[in-house]
Amino acid sequence: MSLSKPPPPPSTSHLAIPPASTPSPSSSATSPSSTPHPAAPPPPSPVKISMQEHFAINVCPGPILPIPQISDFFPRFHDYPCTPPPPREKKILKEETFNGETGGGFKEGEKKGENDGDREEMFDSDDEDTYLGTLEFSLLFDQENNCLHCTIHKAKGLKAMDSNGLADPYVKLHLLPGASKANKLRTKTLKNTLNPVWNETLVYHGITGADMTTKTLRLCVCDMDRLGRNEFIGEVRVALKKLKEGESKRYNMGLERIAQNKEANNQLVEQGAVVAEEERGRILVSLCYNTEKGCLLVGIIRCAHLAAMDSNGYSDPFVKIILQPDMGKKSKYKTTVKKKTLNPEFNEEFSYEVTLDQLAKKTLEISVWDYDLGMSNDFIGGVELGINATGQKLRHWFECLKNKGKKVEYWHTLTQQGAPSGDKPD
Repeated sequence: MSLSKPPPPPSTSHLAIPPASTPSPSSSATSPSSTPHPAAPPPPSPVKISMQEHFAINVCPGPILPIPQISDFFPRFHDYPCTPPPPREKKILKEETFNGETGGGFKEGEKKGENDGDREEMFDSDDEDTYLGTLEFSLLFDQENNCLHCTIHKAKGLKAMDSNGLADPYVKLHLLPGASKANKLRTKTLKNTLNPVWNETLVYHGITGADMTTKTLRLCVCDMDRLGRNEFIGEVRVALKKLKEGESKRYNMGLERIAQNKEANNQLVEQGAVVAEEERGRILVSLCYNTEKGCLLVGIIRCAHLAAMDSNGYSDPFVKIILQPDMGKKSKYKTTVKKKTLNPEFNEEFSYEVTLDQLAKKTLEISVWDYDLGMSNDFIGGVELGINATGQKLRHWFECLKNKGKKVEYWHTLTQQGAPSGDKPD
């Protein structure tokens, strides 16, 4: 006795084809002359779409609807429906540039296209909760010499930025508000480490007590990348008004990613007058009247935070001094030119043979210039010391006349005072 296999179950597809009506052999054998049974009507088509409708674009006032796809009408069924996750978007935030461009998290910048590590840093903000590491440093304000000493000790547990799981970190310092290349300092770069030890001291010159009440020190830790842009790791900020004069204070702070907000922008606007004064920079001048030789000794020591006059973001500064009323060629002196710097150190001294009585009626004009080869030199700023001066400039002049034989040093803010009408100085 043979067993016949049962017929396969009908397909579960919604496009089922009706079975063909074939007469059984037994019925044909018994009643060959019987009339055929009427066939069942075919099932209705599940979806009827014209070719014109399928390729049409639905256009209506409002949002444009997508083009219907063939898979919309003939979907594929899965045992476990899976919806692809949306792609993760990475936000790339540039380093803040400076002089009113953009600030905060990173100013800029610093600026683009610099080969000395001043390239703008970038970072992704998709992992704001990620631990970035800590930075250990100490600050000391020397009011007598108008210096702020910043010692960068070390960092610990920095976030890995390179493909090898390490980083090439360095620290960059700025003074806010008014951050620019003129007040930027940076440490050396340490290779392939997440726990760098610098023990490096950076010094800001020309910092007054007024600066300590209004300025904020910003320390940024970045990863050096020779083939691309430097990457921002994190930063810390310290209000200098909390620092006591003559006291060295040590800090150990966690790195953060601080974004610009409206309050910071308002603060920059409110203190815009102070920043505008300092945009041209400062100069440290020493005066001493030598009674034995009967001459005035003028020392040009250094400048700080000068305005950038060249396209590379720097200047080639030199200083010119004139004792007025003009005494001929003996009254005009120039310092040497310092290339590509906004914080030049001159340490040059000049002598004027003049009696003390005549000196009281004279005016010393000091001007800072940017040297341009084959072109007109650019005026950066100037200051005038004499009996007609005011404020600290007048005090400096009086102390020189009063304390004969004693060298008196003062920092002076450069202004438009002394700007020439001609193109190039003598």
